[in-house]
Parts: sequence; C-alpha cells; structure tokens
Amino acid sequence: MRLLLAPMEGLLDFVLRDVLTRVGGADRCVSEFIRVTGTLLPDKVFLRTMPELNNGSRTLAGVPVRAQLLGSDPDSMAANAANLARLGPEGIDLNFGCPAKVVNRHGGGAALLQDPEQIARVVGAVRAAVPAAMPVSAKMRLGFNDTALMTECAQAMQAGGACEIVVHARTKLDGYRPPAYWEMIPRIRESVTVPVVANGEIWTVQEALRCREQSGCSDLMLGRGIVADPGLALAIRAAVEGEQTPAAEVCWSDLVPQVQRFWDMVCEDLEPRQRAGRLKQWLNLLRRRFPEAEQAYQEVRTQTDQREITLWVQALARRQEWAGL
Repeated sequence: MRLLLAPMEGLLDFVLRDVLTRVGGADRCVSEFIRVTGTLLPDKVFLRTMPELNNGSRTLAGVPVRAQLLGSDPDSMAANAANLARLGPEGIDLNFGCPAKVVNRHGGGAALLQDPEQIARVVGAVRAAVPAAMPVSAKMRLGFNDTALMTECAQAMQAGGACEIVVHARTKLDGYRPPAYWEMIPRIRESVTVPVVANGEIWTVQEALRCREQSGCSDLMLGRGIVADPGLALAIRAAVEGEQTPAAEVCWSDLVPQVQRFWDMVCEDLEPRQRAGRLKQWLNLLRRRFPEAEQAYQEVRTQTDQREITLWVQALARRQEWAGL
C-alpha cells in the first residue's frame, strides 16, 4: 500500500507538506498545480510552488514530491515540462481534475474531461518532452457533468504515456460535496493497465478501509482528511498491516511542536497578509479531530497581529510543556 499526499491549492502547500511528512506515514507528495498558459515559466515560478526542488525534490523529512502542471495546450505543456525537468522533480503529474471555474473557463483542469483526445495529446506531449526515466502521472475526476467519458479519459491518459492515474471519485459538478463515489473506480481500473490510486472523502481509518474495498485500489491519496488528522496515514497503515497493537496514536501534545514549526515557517516564507489566515485555516480543520484545537482556534480566531500570534504560539507550547511535567 502507498499513501500519497494530495495537491490542494491554497491549503496543502510546502509548509504543510513539511509538517505532515514529519509526522509520518506518507510515501509521496504532489505539489499544488503550477498553471501553464502560453509562456515559458521561469525557474522561480516552479521553485515558489515547490521549494523542495532545492532539496532533491524531497521534503526535509525525506519524502519525495512530484510537481503538478495544469494546462490544455500540448506545446506549452511540453515546453514547460522540459524546463521543469531540468530542476530534477521526482516526477511530473498532470491535473485533469481542478473544478475551479477560472481554470475550466480556459479549458484546463476538469474541463479536459470532456475531450479524451486532447487529454491524450497533452499527456503524450509531456511524456515525449521529459527524460524517459522521469515518471509522468495524471489526476482526474469521474467526469465533468457526468461519468459518461470516465473510462475513455483514463484510457487516453494511459495512451499518452501516463504511468499512474489518481481518481478523485467525484465529477466536476459534484465539487467537494460528499459523498465520493468510490464504487465507480473499478470501472476505470478495469479499463487500464497502469496503477490507479483512489482519492476523495477519506477522513478516517474506517473510510480508508471502505474506500480500498469499494474501489479495489490498494493505494490511496489523502487530502483534507490528513490535514485535519495528521496521524491519519500512520493509523491507516497500522490498520491495513493488521498490527495487533496499533501504532501509537498521534495526539494533541504531539502536534503542538508541529503547530509551532508551522507558524515559524509561515512567518518566514509567506507574505504577511497570508500568515494569520493560514494558521487559522489549519486549526479550523484540526478541530474536527482534536478538542484541544477547538480551544486553540477560539483563542486565535480574532487575532491578526503577527507578534501577538507568535506570543500565543509560544504560550501554547509552554502550556503543553507544563502539562507534560
């Protein structure tokens, strides 16, 4: 079983990749999408989204990161993929699943699920443009407005040279509304010979086990679920491997140092206007799993001053140290 960290624009960026891979359990990450239009992107654009390129395409915890590109023009995608390949990513992933209107309006992301032939052209152009040893994978949804073309789209990705397909088990029309239709994935698996990874609405170990059963996929991609519960990958691995004594549960006291590290990295690497919001965003998800995160979120919810939040984070760490004495 492989457990992958999902690419999530505006949420699962390099800061959270660093923190979550330190907690453990993930085998590979995928960067947020790098949007390709008609220009050749400079190196700084790739490095801004995926600074792990400066560390051998790995997080500081040593987990490989694959770069994701989003675009619809085969020539532009090929040129940018070749440019990106010079920087040594672990591989290149192609986004055929983004449901954002601004992306779909320009023919990118999930909009391409209406045109399997164009998907094959995009994947084929990228595959031909990068070194043969560099993996090229793809991420898709079940379709745009419906699932009528889902197997054709998967087959187009394979025909273009994709070595792996991640399936987010919802259509573009479904957005992120529950449920995810894991039971649809076997039809895709049966239509291709490359590995298929299941993704969508996996918040708990029980949901991960049901997803594996219904999809027939041994490999899973985790998104908001692992952001809300950073120990989720470790817990899934323990359950699947049938350990008599489950892996030690990741508890709030384990996460407080990671919250502190997260805030330090946010202050160091993100623009001032983004910093407070990013911490609140993570705490808001963490409170789904940890009662202590609810209190933390309420304490910091109205704060905007970086110095005040830094003092709050330091006090949070001290309180945890005292509680452990």
